[in-house]
Amino acid sequence: MSSAEPTEQTGPAVRSHPEHPEHPEHPEHPEHAQHSQHPENVQHPERSPRPAPMPGLAESARLLADSTTTSTALVADALARIEAAQPTLNAFRHLRAEAALAEAAEADRRLAAGERLPLLGVPVAVKDDTDVAGLPTHFGCDGERPPVTTDSEAVRRLRAAGAVIVGKTNSCELGQWPFTEGPAFGATRNPWNTAHTPGGSSGGSAAAVAAGLVPAALGSDGAGSVRIPAAWTHLVGIKPQRGRVSVHPHHDAFQGLTVNGPLARTVADAALLLDAAAGAHPDDLHRPPAVRASDAARRDPGRLRIALAWRPPLTLTGAGPDPEVRRAVTALAETLARLGHHVEEARPRYGLIGLTFVPRATAGIAEFAARHPEPALLDPRTRSALRTGTRLGGRVVRAARAREVRQHRRIGALFDASGYDVLLTPTTAAPPPRIGTFDQLSAWRTDVTMAAACPYAWPWNVLGWPGINVPAGFTRSGLPVGAQLLGPSRSEERLIALAAQLEDDLRWYEHRPPA
Repeated sequence: MSSAEPTEQTGPAVRSHPEHPEHPEHPEHPEHAQHSQHPENVQHPERSPRPAPMPGLAESARLLADSTTTSTALVADALARIEAAQPTLNAFRHLRAEAALAEAAEADRRLAAGERLPLLGVPVAVKDDTDVAGLPTHFGCDGERPPVTTDSEAVRRLRAAGAVIVGKTNSCELGQWPFTEGPAFGATRNPWNTAHTPGGSSGGSAAAVAAGLVPAALGSDGAGSVRIPAAWTHLVGIKPQRGRVSVHPHHDAFQGLTVNGPLARTVADAALLLDAAAGAHPDDLHRPPAVRASDAARRDPGRLRIALAWRPPLTLTGAGPDPEVRRAVTALAETLARLGHHVEEARPRYGLIGLTFVPRATAGIAEFAARHPEPALLDPRTRSALRTGTRLGGRVVRAARAREVRQHRRIGALFDASGYDVLLTPTTAAPPPRIGTFDQLSAWRTDVTMAAACPYAWPWNVLGWPGINVPAGFTRSGLPVGAQLLGPSRSEERLIALAAQLEDDLRWYEHRPPA
């Protein structure tokens, strides 16, 4: 296919979503049936006029700079939306209501005095693996943790850009799984259909943005944990180059697999949040040269050679894309061809990249789990990963990391020798699973089920290279699916420009979940 800080406070108490189908809030109750079954919703999900949609990140910043609204009004609106949605979506672990309103009032004073910053007074959220002074960092775990005293570097930079952090969003335990469920906080649900997961591990951030609770949110991606929930909630999710957004206070999170990145409804909003959060801490191991993401979102990408790959890396599950995922990604590839890009099928040479991913991932889990003050509270699957990571640590991890240079050469041949500019793949092999799919599974069965649903994203974490999820459409039952735009080292600007061109054509931001 081709063609030419004030006192912080904890958020609302977690309440389970009603499980009985006759309950009016249950997704299978008759009043919910029209959205989930109406065939028109496959391509054009209904846009509810109520409540009025929250403005996006760039639009919020513009409204504030023009004195059309106030930070106090935007932050109060975000807090009210979060409180109202919490019993159903359960997107937040902590809410900074009092502190955020005080910071909004200060932002209004600064705006009235003529000060201008990229995000001055704009409400955003961050994932609960990210330190925010005055709040504990539970990272999806049960048990008590003391409040941290210092912001992470990414949060420090967001504050320096003027953002108001309204709260911390839910994550699965230590960010291990593509679902956001756990005994510590319950289940976070997908705004498009609350019987399904929004994905993970940045599921709380994705649910909050997709539902219009905040204009944008920061997540983290160690094996697809920004891109997977972005795919399953109809969002743009950017996994930047390793080191683009600091992971400090961690020196090298999850043995270099994990990076921080934005989730937003538009490419411009995701790029703006990336620009605000990007930058190194003096102690960071990885320090790539700066990019100008927002400028790239306004740039024509030119005519590109795009490789479409259906075959995932070897996972021993035999997984391939679900027919509805394949249909959606094929349609997106046809759109790229219609826009003038040369698109053809190709096969990246992944090799046995999983043999280097597993020791790095489990060693990273072991490092985080070992810091938990009450290990008995950890999920049995986490304790299993801790044992594996401990056994594979040291020399095995060093050998795995040493292979990265050869992996760069082998997989990078797709770009260097074969001359492709971008690799296009499904973001996931399956649509979002139902809540509870992974309950009571053993560690092994969880890993196998997870690998079958999500075999495409994690190799780019091993490589440390950038990728972007873009919305690819909906299944016949109205569930979102996504596609990845992947590039070689430091190619964020090209990927962002291409994503913005797609967005201009497909206008995916016009479609919102039911009210």
